[in-house]
Amino acid sequence: MSNAQTIIPLYDNIIPNNKLVTKSEINKGNGRIAGVTIPTLTVYLPEKKDSFLTAVIICPGGGYAGLAMEHEGSAVAKTFNEKGVAAFVLKYRLPADSIVNNKEIVPLQDAERAIQLVREKAKEWNINPDKIGIMGFSAGGHLASTLGTHYNMIVIDNPKNINLRPDFMILVYPVISFADSLAHMGSRENLIGKNANAEKIKLYSNELQVTPQTPPAFLIHAADDKTVKVENSILFFEALQKNKVLSEMHIYEKGGHGFGLHNSTTKDEWFDTAINWMLTNKLMKGDMIK
Repeated sequence: MSNAQTIIPLYDNIIPNNKLVTKSEINKGNGRIAGVTIPTLTVYLPEKKDSFLTAVIICPGGGYAGLAMEHEGSAVAKTFNEKGVAAFVLKYRLPADSIVNNKEIVPLQDAERAIQLVREKAKEWNINPDKIGIMGFSAGGHLASTLGTHYNMIVIDNPKNINLRPDFMILVYPVISFADSLAHMGSRENLIGKNANAEKIKLYSNELQVTPQTPPAFLIHAADDKTVKVENSILFFEALQKNKVLSEMHIYEKGGHGFGLHNSTTKDEWFDTAINWMLTNKLMKGDMIK
């Protein structure tokens, strides 16, 4: 069970990088939205309040063109609450020249602001500020892994010098690489354009940006994913291993792309495995499990 959800604006006053636009958010149906101009964070807090909670910021996917807010957002947050984990669904702005001045950095701005905000309010929300992770599905996985590898590339105001590094990452069929042979071209072109140079492509190919300081990661993918090639996860995992970063990866034989919490081709529940990984690495407290 979880408490009633609260939706809060990501920014207190002026939204950085926004153009003065009247374009409104678009409801695409089936829990999907597009045209986000006002980013928000939806707060899901579990009922159990007897110890500092682990928190996860969730980035839904959608090819940097839309957001799957329900099956890659709210449904996941509620399931985390059942495990005693606080969850925050990030409705981040999508890279569009008509909405923002610099589309390349706008999703990262919102991800950095999200972790900044959760750390600022950690005491209020009974959260352990040293156990705040980032999670992403598909293009949301690219955003999550970008924060995990580019947290020193600060693109927001940070006067209190709050740590923007997530403590762990959970990446579900993530877009990782922007290389020609691997990229989900829709995500790449939406973020950095059709004519991006080699330097820009390398910068946002996150398998090339891993260091020993990159946060621990848990990855899920299906081998038959025709939308985002499984090699995205494999190369990222190999880079994590090379840099001795704690990491675990599970590849399903089947499942395709976009299965959310439940891969219907198997009785295995990857979410339970992710929780076990968090417990093993002391990223959450075992006594919070119901």
